[in-house]
Amino acid sequence: MAVKLRLMRMGKKKQPTYRLVAADSRSPRNGRFIEIIGTYQPRREPSGVRIDNVRAVHWLRHGAQPTDRVQKLLEVSGAWTHFKDGTEPEPLQAPGPDDRPVAEAADVAAAEAS
Repeated sequence: MAVKLRLMRMGKKKQPTYRLVAADSRSPRNGRFIEIIGTYQPRREPSGVRIDNVRAVHWLRHGAQPTDRVQKLLEVSGAWTHFKDGTEPEPLQAPGPDDRPVAEAADVAAAEAS
C-alpha cells in the first residue's frame, strides 16, 4: 500500500480548513484515511499550521510521500528538517489554558479583576 501525506478539505463553503492526513494513495481526497497528523488553516492571519512532527517524521521514515503543499507545511513546522537530519522531533504539546488568543485572555483577566 502506497501511503501519501496530503490535505483533506474541511470547513464551510468558501471558508476552507484542512486536515493533514496519512492516506492510501488510491483513496479519494476527502475519503478514507489512516491517521490525522495535523491541521492547516489558510484563512487565519498568519496561517495556522499545527502538525504533530513525531507522527509526520514516523510516516516519512516509513516511505510516505508528501504532496508539494504538504512538504512546504512540513518545512514550516520543522518536521522536514528532522526527517532529513535523522533527528527526533519533540512531541506536540497539548494546548494549555495560557494558549488562548490575546483578546480572549484579556477578557478573562478583566472578568477576574472585577
